[in-house]
Amino acid sequence: MRRLHRSRRLLAVAAAGVLAGGLAACSSSTSSSSASSGNATTTGKTLVMESSPETSITQAFNPFVITGDAYGMGATGLIYEPLIEFDLAAPPKYYPWLATNYAWSNGGKTIAFTIRQGVKWSNGTPFTPADVVFTFNLVKNNASVNIDGLKISSVSASGNTVTLNFATPQYTNLENIAGTAIVPESIWSKVGNPATYPDASPVGTGPYVLGSFTPQGFTLTKNPDYWQAASVKVPKVYFPVYTSNTGALSALFSGQIDWTGNFIPGLQKSFVDTSPSTHHYWEAPGGTNSLMPNLNKWPTNQLAVRQAISLAINRSVIASEGEAGLEDPVLNATGLTLPTFSAWSAPVASMTVSATSNAAAAKQVLKNAGYTLGSNGYFSKGGQEVTLSITDPSAYTDYAEDDAIVAQELRQAGINATFVGQSVDAWQTDIADGDFQLTSHWSTNGLTPFTMYENWLDSSLATGSAATGDFERLNSPAIDADLATLAGAATTAAQTAALTPIEKYVAANLPIIPTTTASEWFEYNSQNYSGWPTQQNPYETGQPSGTNNGPGSGTDEVVILHLVPQG
Repeated sequence: MRRLHRSRRLLAVAAAGVLAGGLAACSSSTSSSSASSGNATTTGKTLVMESSPETSITQAFNPFVITGDAYGMGATGLIYEPLIEFDLAAPPKYYPWLATNYAWSNGGKTIAFTIRQGVKWSNGTPFTPADVVFTFNLVKNNASVNIDGLKISSVSASGNTVTLNFATPQYTNLENIAGTAIVPESIWSKVGNPATYPDASPVGTGPYVLGSFTPQGFTLTKNPDYWQAASVKVPKVYFPVYTSNTGALSALFSGQIDWTGNFIPGLQKSFVDTSPSTHHYWEAPGGTNSLMPNLNKWPTNQLAVRQAISLAINRSVIASEGEAGLEDPVLNATGLTLPTFSAWSAPVASMTVSATSNAAAAKQVLKNAGYTLGSNGYFSKGGQEVTLSITDPSAYTDYAEDDAIVAQELRQAGINATFVGQSVDAWQTDIADGDFQLTSHWSTNGLTPFTMYENWLDSSLATGSAATGDFERLNSPAIDADLATLAGAATTAAQTAALTPIEKYVAANLPIIPTTTASEWFEYNSQNYSGWPTQQNPYETGQPSGTNNGPGSGTDEVVILHLVPQG
């Protein structure tokens, strides 16, 4: 989704805002064996994990409540499991999980999963295909827990096979279908409203169960009935509560956290250089950041203006200064994220944009389109000056810096641009109802590029005043039809062919203007465990969310099963 990436943008970037104030304390801190907000220690190989600072926490582990504390902290993905785990660092790679196999039929409208045998719930009862059928019916019949909007027509079991039917092809939606957290029918059939069920004592098929819970943090311990018990080398996982990003960063820098994920300017100096042998990071490119122009407002509804913007911006500076060198320039004109989606890139690999700005070329584009450069240094046409506001939340400090850089570069190209900071709520309202000119925004990530392009371009997502995608308000029946064709493409080769006209449209018409990659934030301390994912071994992204592959599943579980004790 993803939803988590959306919410973590604020948390991660807020960390950058307090970093300068926290560094003095960090530099004077001494290493401690215990987390500052709890009594679990890294001594004895307890893994300490921080993914989301919280002001307080509630003992609730419902995997369908994305606003839950445990969900945001990355814990639900260690308790509840999906049918398939996905590697978003190297798509379309995946791992069979509670399902050992799957098969499409009926033109992608039907998918059948072969359910793994010999799995138990953490209370010792058998996991069965009936639990899978129950879970998907629960999602089908309760919109409040259908957090990925699955449009299931029917679900049934025959022997060891569970079959789901849909009204439209779902080839490109495999991640959301197979990433659904599977819950036990024996418990969840009695909970009433599944969206309000707290799930204080969760029963899952995953490698961990709830050990202890306090307002200062909670501990997960090994599930003795886990079907891959021999792979679990981490006996306990502790989730401390940090009420501020300052506290979380101080704990990370002083060696009290093993695994975290934040946007941290000065990461090399403040973290890596203090212990190069054990302090590491890898910010996998999960998607693409872009400038989103409102296609219904002057002047961003003018193609020449959008072309001038793309020519004028310096993507290298945006990446190195605005994103602190932790995200890379996106130089494919289609916005395709590379190397993540390299499997789909062949037809458009040569369609590139410059990493640096070219103000002269931007001005020439405007002149050729009939714009006149005034004595004040700005272009106008038909009595209208090319003036625009670039808006984003001030709290998103990397985007604010990006936008300030862009505004300066656009002014040099004759466009009177200014960055205007907003509150998060005001900005979200404005992009949802189309009340903006230009904004920086992340893309949705997923197993295939379809997820990204659908959210960018599908006109059905921007109806009325509550857009959930297509924030720029593209209304192209041809592109909508191309997206439908892409959704019905069964193989990577077929998807590549179906994607090409969409990519060419983006490159030529610039409904979005790509800037940098959008990272899966991941920092870790290897003093206690080795086996972490890296750019050289991208078996997962490493983002400690537990939810970047689907509700209740994700990177946490795959990563933790790779970890082995040091020494």
